[in-house]
Amino acid sequence: MAKITLENLAHTYFDPSGGEVEWAVKRVNLEWADGGAFALLGPSGCGKTTLLNIMSGLIHPTEGRILFNERDVTGLTPEERNIAQVFQFPVVYDTMSVYDNIAFPLRNRGMAEAEIDPRVEEIAELTELTPMLKQRASGLTADGKQKISLARGLVRPDVNLVMFDEPLTVIDPHLKWVLRSKLRELHQRVGTTMIYVTHDQTEALTFADQVVVMNAGEVVQIGSPVDLFERPQHTFVGHFIGSPGMNVLPAGIDNGKAIFAGRRLDVVNPIAGAVGGKIELGVRPEFVRFASGGIPATVTSVADAGRYRIVDTQADGHHIKLLVDEGGEIPSAAAFLHFDPDQTRLYRNGWLATDGATS
Repeated sequence: MAKITLENLAHTYFDPSGGEVEWAVKRVNLEWADGGAFALLGPSGCGKTTLLNIMSGLIHPTEGRILFNERDVTGLTPEERNIAQVFQFPVVYDTMSVYDNIAFPLRNRGMAEAEIDPRVEEIAELTELTPMLKQRASGLTADGKQKISLARGLVRPDVNLVMFDEPLTVIDPHLKWVLRSKLRELHQRVGTTMIYVTHDQTEALTFADQVVVMNAGEVVQIGSPVDLFERPQHTFVGHFIGSPGMNVLPAGIDNGKAIFAGRRLDVVNPIAGAVGGKIELGVRPEFVRFASGGIPATVTSVADAGRYRIVDTQADGHHIKLLVDEGGEIPSAAAFLHFDPDQTRLYRNGWLATDGATS
């Protein structure tokens, strides 16, 4: 296991001496604690797989260093870093048995068979592969083959880090839930440092203790699932996390308070002094409700989501979503909206405004 530190890390696929540079990964400083469960979350093309490949040694960064337990590994090969990587498409040797697939990395490192057998048996039990150990891998389903990949990643006792790159993409939706739960259980039992790369917020938030959210090559927030949901530091995080995402509305400022639809609204982080840049107001649908007075709105659509309904309204020319519990009253057309002031925040140029405020 290892503590992973990224110092001033940046990468471009172009010649950095050629003037203005397009960065795949912008300046990143991160520290992942030894034995933790972490996720890199963001849309396709945001730089998360590039960052993963830099940590694994498949890509050498344009700038910065990677440290494993304070040791600089920037110039080391993947083999020298003692890492295991599980890819989107399972890499399985079909002609081998399940047992031999799991044992392969141990045999490749010259471990004695007397040591290999108990290790394979232990990991097979953790990954629920024991009944299949004698079977050829070619006869397994996609989720069975992915379990072999997971087992191979966990079987090495000397591994510093296990990295998962979109490991559940090819798995049936029902089995995704099963494997997500199994991954979380495996981490709790083996305690190896694990980093999970995904564009799926459900996978990231159910697996990781700490999530790194990326957008356009930049880290926009690092935090627990609760932090990302309740205290988004950037409008992208508010929009990307949650279903539906956070309402983001243009706003003005009057004595620190937000102005929307001609009304002054209390917020968590009032802005003091001169105001510049693009000001927006963010509030999640969970913290918007119908009221007897407030922001005039019109109900435009209602979608049933089971335990609650997603109501789309329009106010001052902007769409605002809110959630109403099953059985709750929904106005037929004209309505008034109230924003919970403890969950309503101001953003400047996308980032949480902090002038004279708490967040």
